[in-house]
Amino acid sequence: MTEEHFTTLRLAVDGLHELHVERHGTRGAIPTVVLHGGPGAGISPLALATIDPARHDIVLFDQRGAGKSTPLAEFRDNTTAHLIADIEAIRRELGFERWLVIGGSWGSFLSLAYAQAHPERVLGLRLHGIFLAGDEDVHWWFQGIRSIFPDHWQVFAGHVEPEERGDLLSAYYRRLTSQDPAVVDAAAWHLRNFSARTQTFEPQEDHVANLLATPGKYLAVSRLFAHYCVHRGFMPPGAILAGIDRIRQIPTAILQGRYDMVTPMASAWKLHQHWPEAGFEIVTLANHAATGAMAEAQRRATDRLADIIEGKTA
Repeated sequence: MTEEHFTTLRLAVDGLHELHVERHGTRGAIPTVVLHGGPGAGISPLALATIDPARHDIVLFDQRGAGKSTPLAEFRDNTTAHLIADIEAIRRELGFERWLVIGGSWGSFLSLAYAQAHPERVLGLRLHGIFLAGDEDVHWWFQGIRSIFPDHWQVFAGHVEPEERGDLLSAYYRRLTSQDPAVVDAAAWHLRNFSARTQTFEPQEDHVANLLATPGKYLAVSRLFAHYCVHRGFMPPGAILAGIDRIRQIPTAILQGRYDMVTPMASAWKLHQHWPEAGFEIVTLANHAATGAMAEAQRRATDRLADIIEGKTA
C-alpha cells in the first residue's frame, strides 16, 4: 500500500462527539468498513493485514469515546443507536452506497446491529469472536471466566470489597463512574489488566504492557465496556438473534476461535444455529486475539466475500 492510499478526516457527529476516521486501500475498490472491539478499544492496525488493499477501499474509525475520537471515554450520547447513526454518517460522508462490514468481538455485535438496522447498505459481513451482549455473555466475562483464569480473576476481584465480588460488573461500574479520578483510573487499570491477560493462549507480558502503557490506552475501553455491559448493548434481550431474518440473505462469514476465552464459542454456536445460511468456521488453534490462525482465516474469508461481491462466485 502506498502513502497516497491513506487519508484521515475528522467528522463531527453531534455537538459533543467528533470521530477520527482513516481510509486505506484502493479508491474505487470494494467499500469496506471495520468496526473495532471493546467497546472503546479503538482502531487496530492488525485489521489491515486481513484485507487485501488492492481489492478494498478500507475505512477504519474510532467509535465514540475511543482512540483519537473526542471526548475520550465519554458516556454521554454513547449508545448502540448512536454508533449505528455514526456508521451511516461516515458512509454518507464518503459517498458509499453499500459496503462490506467487518467486526470482531464487540464489533461483531455492532456489525449485526447495524446490518439489521440498515440491511440495504450491507454488501456482506465478516464476523469473528462473537459477542451478543446478553446476560450469558456478560456473566461469563465477569464471573464464569474465573474457571479458566482463577489466578488473574483473583487479582481482578480483589480490587473490590469481598461483599461486592458476586456482582463485579456493578462494583466496577460504580468505580468507573466515580467523580474521583484516582478511583476511576485504578478500576480501569484492573479491568483492562484482567482483559489483557485472558486474550492469548500463553502469557504475553509485552501484549499486556502495551494495553496498559498509558491511561489513554486503558481508560476508554474499561469505562465503555462496563457502560455497554450494564446496558446489555442498549438492545432488548435476544434482539440480535430475533432480527436475523432481516439479514439472512446477506453473504456472511462467521469465524470463531475454539479456545476463545473472552467471547466463548457458545455465543457463536448460538448465532450459527439461528443462521445456518451464513458461513461458519471454527478456527481450532485460535483464542480471542486476531492473530496467527485466526488472522489467516479472516484473510481467506474476506477474499471469499470479495469474490461473491464482485460476482466471481455464487
